[in-house]
Amino acid sequence: MNIDAAKAALAHLELDDNPASIRSKSRDFFWYSPVLKARLDHVVADFVVSPRDEAEVIEVLKTCYAHDVPVTVRGAGTGNYGQAMPLAGGCVMHLKNMNRIREIAPGRVVAEPGIVIRDLDAQTKAQSGQELRMMPSTAATATLGGFIAGGSGGVGSVRWGALRDLGNIIRLRVVSMEAEPQIHEFTGEELHRVSHAYGTNGIITEIEMPLAPAYDWVSTVLTFPDFAEAARFGAELAAEDGILVKLITVCEAPIAAQYFQRFKGHVSEGDNTLQLMVAPQSMPALETFLARWPAGKMIFRSDAHDWSRDPGVAYEYGWNHTTLRALKVDPDITYLQVRYHGADFLEVIEAVRARFGAELMQHLEVMREHGQVIYAGLTMVRFTTEERLEEIVREHEEMGAMIFNPHRYTLEEGGRQSADARQLAFKREADPKGLLNPGKMIAWDVPDWGYERIYAYAGMRAAE
Repeated sequence: MNIDAAKAALAHLELDDNPASIRSKSRDFFWYSPVLKARLDHVVADFVVSPRDEAEVIEVLKTCYAHDVPVTVRGAGTGNYGQAMPLAGGCVMHLKNMNRIREIAPGRVVAEPGIVIRDLDAQTKAQSGQELRMMPSTAATATLGGFIAGGSGGVGSVRWGALRDLGNIIRLRVVSMEAEPQIHEFTGEELHRVSHAYGTNGIITEIEMPLAPAYDWVSTVLTFPDFAEAARFGAELAAEDGILVKLITVCEAPIAAQYFQRFKGHVSEGDNTLQLMVAPQSMPALETFLARWPAGKMIFRSDAHDWSRDPGVAYEYGWNHTTLRALKVDPDITYLQVRYHGADFLEVIEAVRARFGAELMQHLEVMREHGQVIYAGLTMVRFTTEERLEEIVREHEEMGAMIFNPHRYTLEEGGRQSADARQLAFKREADPKGLLNPGKMIAWDVPDWGYERIYAYAGMRAAE
């Protein structure tokens, strides 16, 4: 690795070699996990480069390839699996300057990867009355490319499913890291080569996404005294096809009372809450549906302006924002990502609650999977030790709840604990030296890894 030669060759680009700035741009939200914080806190790149267009992306990749310099691509760094952490040092490619919209058309938008999702939505709404189908809860700062490369779903998944489901990405333009970088256009089945691949096998330079009609979504808060009933309400509301919703978040007591500061005075320690985003024309139907549940109460709706302090949009109390709000109050909180599916998913959730009690606080997000309503759990955990956390994971799996482990920094361990043959095959083609975001794809480094323990990348830069 010849850092000095690479920096000299790229000096005419927007290059950052200020130590404090480099450290900041070498970090993402890995600190959600005490396990990852202990292992990745020291990780830092050697320099940061911010290309302005695809031609400069190609120049950076070609130069770094020639000098054996690793390249880790990043957007806003809001991912929390360590996706954007440069484990082997080298170059961080920051795509903040590639933030243009290329085209807005009925049902679709073409944009560069560095555009902030909230800004993208603002432009599509203003020009065409459309918005993205789904987005992360960090939409105010997260980039579109970061969402594609590191995300899996979010606000809107209650209607549209997971990000990688057919139709939720239309096209990706990708640059390889070779002696002469190549440009690839992916659609259909080939999208899976690079979507949710952490930038390990190509740099996304253009994205075509589907759009849906934009609404002035009404944020509402409901309370239930019983969590099981709240969870059942959320699942059955999602199955009401005529009620248009974009978010159904269910939080077990006392999450709202303890961690949602703007809810204080409106919720008690015993209130289980649902945070919803509902299309304005569906609010009368929601009220009718809620009336069938005598224990449920609507305590806030954003179109009524009935709280002295506006709590803000509902999605900032859902998905990963729920954990973020808890961490601001209690740094010993961490979380798990759980998939509850099948005909008995509500029963499995109750069995998990009975097993763990107050050690876990349930936070559920409604999703669709092949047309069926399921729950994604972003369960809050009162962290004690890594050993206990591993026991909790194992016990979930024994009970039939699938864990997507947020305390791992590799693709495989954070997913289904198996290699993605399509992504591995494309990495062999597009990154022959293994310089793109090294350490994140176990199948590249150790093909016969058994997943019996946490993977430790052998090439990780040592702490000083």
